[in-house]
Amino acid sequence: MVSDRSDGHIPLAVKILIAGGFGVGKTTLVSAVSEIRPLQTEEVLTNAGVGIDDVNGVEGKTTTTVAMDFGRISINDDIVLYLFGTPGQDRFWFLWDELALGALGAVVLADTRRLTDCFPSVDYFERRSTPFLVAVNCFDGVQKHSADAVRRALDLDPDVPVVLCDARDRRSIKDVLIALVEHVMTIKQPPALEPARRPGF
Repeated sequence: MVSDRSDGHIPLAVKILIAGGFGVGKTTLVSAVSEIRPLQTEEVLTNAGVGIDDVNGVEGKTTTTVAMDFGRISINDDIVLYLFGTPGQDRFWFLWDELALGALGAVVLADTRRLTDCFPSVDYFERRSTPFLVAVNCFDGVQKHSADAVRRALDLDPDVPVVLCDARDRRSIKDVLIALVEHVMTIKQPPALEPARRPGF
């Protein structure tokens, strides 16, 4: 809960979605940047997911998000972001519409080892006319790709920002979130925002 300051100033609450394919680093991102202990709905991968969950490229992954991740970060004295990480597997996509309600924008996290996995997220936000950017999660030991190369591969509109990041690094992710807020402000008048409060689930 964000407490009121002694001068009566209450920051504005902004809801941001963190989306992307299975195993791309959404839970890591929310955990790295949240100033509160993040809420996570992680479950251990079991044999029931064999043949359903594609673990190619993320063979070491042992858990998965089954509902959402939730975290909070204060950008400055005036803006507080509530972060909602979406589940990555196809069978949990029915939750996305509920999570997307009231969202100002979205970060589509991309892994160049499995770049096609973020196509459903890109398509989803394009259909809803939800502002988004693509954040390329740069892993150690993996060949780096330029933002322009990723833009061409995903066939993104010219105005969609593509940034490089490290989902484990708080400063890197804070820069991504600031870039998203700035992008939203350049393309449309933001909707009326309410004073920050603990969101309902």
